Amino acid sequence: MSNKTLALIPARAGSKGIKNKNLVLLANKPLVYHTIKAAKEATCIDKIVLSSDGDEILTYARSQGIDTIERPKELALDDTTSDKVILHALEIYKTYENIILLQPTSPFRTSKHIDESFYHFMQKNANALISVYKEDNKILKAFTIDENKNLKGICNDFYPFMPRQKLPNVYMGNGAIYILKIKEFLKNPSFLLKNTTYFEMDKQSSFDIDTLEDLKKANEFFKNFDFY
Repeated sequence: MSNKTLALIPARAGSKGIKNKNLVLLANKPLVYHTIKAAKEATCIDKIVLSSDGDEILTYARSQGIDTIERPKELALDDTTSDKVILHALEIYKTYENIILLQPTSPFRTSKHIDESFYHFMQKNANALISVYKEDNKILKAFTIDENKNLKGICNDFYPFMPRQKLPNVYMGNGAIYILKIKEFLKNPSFLLKNTTYFEMDKQSSFDIDTLEDLKKANEFFKNFDFY
């Protein structure tokens, strides 16, 4: 096995929307199982590691045959950003060239998505990649309010009055896949580095679980579609 690409699964124990979210059952498996499975089946990944502050999650990850990092509590708060979690992991796993961040809340992201996005990342010789889905571009016609309580266009003052057909495409990050060239990330710990490309996914594959209602919908998806 080569030593080029590390997959990091961030799975803290706390969650406000769903208690113990990363271990809640989806299609009769813990939520994190679906991300572990996709990572294991992806051919571009050389090592998989899960980072968590929760003993139960860490024990489950080890039962699935992947590496684990016990994350300190100060890196498992509601406002802890993913860049800090990555930096912590890279203090331990120092010899990799690329890192792929795979959030457990995106259970419909498959190994095919991971491999295709990584291939695109390499072909573009990019420093970073973010998975996205196409959103309705009418958002570009929205307004915001300036410091004087006057209206202004959310992007500029032209888009609100342009025909939608002439507006540029709009993409929303779906949280499913982030790929980073580690050397460049360490210089500037950001997901939006210079030369950041994108990988477009359909909306259903982009589905993100944050609430109990999301979990209910996701279980319905699994009943009706064969994702694996």
